[in-house]
Amino acid sequence: NGLAVSFHKSGGDREKYYEINKEAARFFYRAFTEQKNAGYTYMKNRGMEDAILKKFGIGYADDSWDSLYAYFKKKDVPEKILLELGLISESKGKYYDKFRNRVMFPIMDSRGKVIGFGGRVMGDGKPKYLNSPETRVFDKSRNLYGLHLARTSRKPNIILCEGYMDVIAMHQAGFNQAVASLGTAFTQQQSTILKRY
Repeated sequence: NGLAVSFHKSGGDREKYYEINKEAARFFYRAFTEQKNAGYTYMKNRGMEDAILKKFGIGYADDSWDSLYAYFKKKDVPEKILLELGLISESKGKYYDKFRNRVMFPIMDSRGKVIGFGGRVMGDGKPKYLNSPETRVFDKSRNLYGLHLARTSRKPNIILCEGYMDVIAMHQAGFNQAVASLGTAFTQQQSTILKRY
């Protein structure tokens, strides 16, 4: 229960947010790799190799209502923080997982810290893609998906893609300088970040 103990002492500093996101990413990764699931089947059908899935830390949120919530409850992580990070939702005093039956794409900052998630639904559910809300560690306009990997590329350029799957497919094909904007708009801040690299 080290997560919660250090949490209550710290007053909720940014490092604890990173820590909880990282723990959620591990939880989704285990669900993706340790048993048969729709997410893994989907990614394999899209031609993605295990090595690239591991490199991007791809995970799976199962279709249970509260498996992630129950996991963090055991670790005494406060609901308030899980709500703020967009990992759970609340309705009529009940808490439930925000991401269910989705392939999970951990979003990392340029240093490789998990700042949020994108989740693609399996089947015909809506919305097709669900993303973490803006938080004190996640600012969509100031980050790019895949930048933590692309920034170490020796290529003389950066390839800007539309979404998560494009970036992963490009990296698998050897274009390890591929990134994607987070959401529909490409921002001034993102162009400034790209210029830096």
